[in-house]
Amino acid sequence: MSMTRLRLSIVMCTYNGAAYLQQQLDSLLAQTCLPDEIVMSDDGSTDASQPILQAFAERARGLGIAVQLWSNPNNLGYVENFSKALQQATGDVLFLCDQDDVWRPDKLALMVARFDSDPKLLLLHSDARLVDAQGDSLQCSLFDALRLTSDEKQAIHDGRAFDIVLRRSFVTGATAALRRELVEMALPVARDWIHDEWLTAVAAAFGLVDFIDEPLIDYRQHDANQIGMRRRTLMMKWHDLLLSRGQMLIAEAKRWQRLEDFLGQAGGNSNLAAQARHRRTHFEQRVAIGRLPRYRRLLPILREARAGSYRRYGTGGRSMLRDLLRHD
Repeated sequence: MSMTRLRLSIVMCTYNGAAYLQQQLDSLLAQTCLPDEIVMSDDGSTDASQPILQAFAERARGLGIAVQLWSNPNNLGYVENFSKALQQATGDVLFLCDQDDVWRPDKLALMVARFDSDPKLLLLHSDARLVDAQGDSLQCSLFDALRLTSDEKQAIHDGRAFDIVLRRSFVTGATAALRRELVEMALPVARDWIHDEWLTAVAAAFGLVDFIDEPLIDYRQHDANQIGMRRRTLMMKWHDLLLSRGQMLIAEAKRWQRLEDFLGQAGGNSNLAAQARHRRTHFEQRVAIGRLPRYRRLLPILREARAGSYRRYGTGGRSMLRDLLRHD
């Protein structure tokens, strides 16, 4: 446990979020453990977001909370806006905050206790309750919608989060908190990566990633979500098997080339860079498979399966079936 109290910063990015913004802001000041600082970066909203933020800033300052309120003259996009806001934060632990959710009152207290007890912990996230635009429960948690398995959860708890990073995304930025040194280590975000995915990958490569298996926020699902999460139906899964995926697989290979380069240049574990390279080559193989006539795909698919790549870097049999059925 640290001898000095960790300073806490909430980092919130907004863009035309006036419809839900006030409820989220109120939940930040309802925390049982108030933050030391709130950094708010508005990405050129044209609705009432900025007046709401200005009024909130005065309330927060009245409670002794330092507030930074930024308004971007040009729209940066949510990845660049979060990157900029994270770099402005001065706390030891930074909490990512979306504009349209609602935080449980003990979120900060529970999460900072975990950071306080483990100095190796770089990034911590949590489950969330999925709610609709009105805030009513969708009867599904975030981890349920992500289909996060017990084996994957155990691997993360055991310090093997990079094994899960190699397979898929599992951290939702709205639920995440991280040490400031991760920002200094990981930014700028590599091209074509989302900020929470990139921060998770870097944290898993150089430290510990863990989670709290409780819903600490209401994660609102509505038409204006930048990235949302819903439970998939059987029909959605069937259509997914038939989708053209060539360009997506090419883009994924390029993304992992960038992580491979980063890990090599950062002087980290060479084994992790090799794993990133192996994942990249698997996706390049899948691109090549998709360019073959369907009747010629089975043997190269089986070769990748025997190497364990579909299981290690995808959804196993479902990914194999996608490659057999999809059209490019």
